[in-house]
Amino acid sequence: MAERAGITKNGAILLGDSVACDAFDKRPVRIVTHAHADHLYGLRKSVKCCEKVVMTKATRDLAMTLDEKLDLRQKSVQTLEYGKVLKYGEEKITLLKADHILGSCQVLVEDAGGIRIAWSGDFRVEGTKPVDCDVLVVEATYGKPSCRRNFQVDVRELLVEMVEKRLRGGAVYVFGYHGKLQEVMQLLRNADVQVPLVMPERVHEVTKVCEKHGMNLGPVSLSHDKEGHELLDGNLPCVAFYHMNQRMHVGLHNARICVSGWEFQKPCRQIGDREHLIALSDHSDFDGLIEYVRSTRAKQVITDNFRSDGDALAREISKRLGISAVAMPRSSPQTTL
Repeated sequence: MAERAGITKNGAILLGDSVACDAFDKRPVRIVTHAHADHLYGLRKSVKCCEKVVMTKATRDLAMTLDEKLDLRQKSVQTLEYGKVLKYGEEKITLLKADHILGSCQVLVEDAGGIRIAWSGDFRVEGTKPVDCDVLVVEATYGKPSCRRNFQVDVRELLVEMVEKRLRGGAVYVFGYHGKLQEVMQLLRNADVQVPLVMPERVHEVTKVCEKHGMNLGPVSLSHDKEGHELLDGNLPCVAFYHMNQRMHVGLHNARICVSGWEFQKPCRQIGDREHLIALSDHSDFDGLIEYVRSTRAKQVITDNFRSDGDALAREISKRLGISAVAMPRSSPQTTL
């Protein structure tokens, strides 16, 4: 199983002989696991240089919405449904569902000798079925033992309760990143919170893509339209959704909720006069990562040391599970296992 997987210095996840994921590499097949920016590195170059650029339909649509200059309608781009097998040479490539954002996937490559090589992509273990494999590359966002969410409450229920309570005082502002904002919208609609949802154009564009691919978010209003202005200027009951980079610019005198995974001490923490942070994450915590690795039954593991600090997770996997694990990339241009 030597040299069946690796991570390059520019963050490309290498699987088998033909596949590179989530960054540009000269290999013939590029796979995009989801539409977050740190997994789209070099995508324009991949579209021009690779024989195949593969992703789910939802990822394609989200990526083009988030980057208007990105054209993924070219001949090299191929969408693939979860569970369908794409053959390239003697290798079989399968995308498997990952619970992260809309369209997210895990990647499985099976070579001619039957060796199964997988890349987890980003995921929450609660909604992700681990891939049975021989060699595993795993994300390491919360790979330190200190990154544990030992909360005794349901964070999603808590979020809904906070929004409902604060709506009694007027508009509530929710700040987060694309994908997670739409997850909160879905949570509120599923909980029968029927107040208007208000958002700027960019958030609205992402929301439309999510609805196209099956999310049911109900009617929404644009913040710059007449209805949106009336709701926000009049401080009427509604929920306004803004990207995290707008946090210091809008809703400064309203009830405000930030959704972030980088909170491990409390499910909810007050961070301002009328502002709270909710620990709603789209990544597994440390315990979830260890459980995922255990469940894959992998014999060799690589932790992603490009997008996060993979060293700690590699050490803990070796210590706790007795599995050969290494963080990549190291100092050399490319390291493989």
